[in-house]
Formats: sequence, C-alpha cells, structure tokens
Amino acid sequence: MRLARARHREAGRIELSMTAMIDVVFLLLIFFLVTTSFTKAERQLRPVIQVQQREATRAAAGRLEPAVVEVLPSSAAASYKVGGRELASVAELTRLLDAFDNKDEGAFVMVHDGAPFDRTAAALQACRTSGFPSVSYVPAAPGP
Repeated sequence: MRLARARHREAGRIELSMTAMIDVVFLLLIFFLVTTSFTKAERQLRPVIQVQQREATRAAAGRLEPAVVEVLPSSAAASYKVGGRELASVAELTRLLDAFDNKDEGAFVMVHDGAPFDRTAAALQACRTSGFPSVSYVPAAPGP
C-alpha cells in the first residue's frame, strides 16, 4: 500500500505581508506616545483644596468653615441660602461673600434639584468675584 503525498499542503501555504504588521506597530507606537504626552502626571495635578494650605490657614484664622452657598429650587421664595440666611439677589450674595475672612478655604456651591441654571451660574460667579480661589460645584442630596 503506497500513500500519495498530499499536494494541498503546498497549495495552502500562507504568506503574511510584513508591511501591514509594521504599519500597525508604528501606529500603536504613535498612539501611545501622543496619549502619554497629553496626560498630566499625578504629581502635577493640583487639588482644589490642598491639605497643607488648609492646616496653615486654620492655624492663622482659627477653625472657620468654608463658605457653602445653597442654590434653592425655583419654587422657593429666596434664591440662595448661606448658613441660616436666605438671600433673594446676587448682589446680596456677593456682599455677604465679600465679608468672609477664610477665602483660602474655597467655596462650595450646593445646588438643589429644580434650581435654575442661571441662579447656579450666578452663584458660581459671585464666589469668584468675591475672591475665592477655588469654587466647587456640589449637587445637594435628595430630600426625603
């Protein structure tokens, strides 16, 4: 019994083009180089409120808390609330924020559900106008 060699092995030989593989490698190399050059290293990122500055400010100014401006829903009579005071206009809010001594601590704008965007933007701008170096947007926790 004599078996013949299979000729389909020679016909099924696959040749790969090296040009396509080299192109893919270069494209991946360029992609990784570009993405790493545009992202900042973690040590270069500056948090909004730094711990060292907070400790130095507390030692100098006592134990003052940062400013928290609440933007109330459109159904409320007043527009803004700082501490226990309710304010109706941006001018009142700016005057009140100008009186704060601990501006280095930053300000937080807490926005309730249903608050109009223009009130929120006005509160953020009032904090910046009053001299707060950092202003953080905080959504209010939903009520019961």
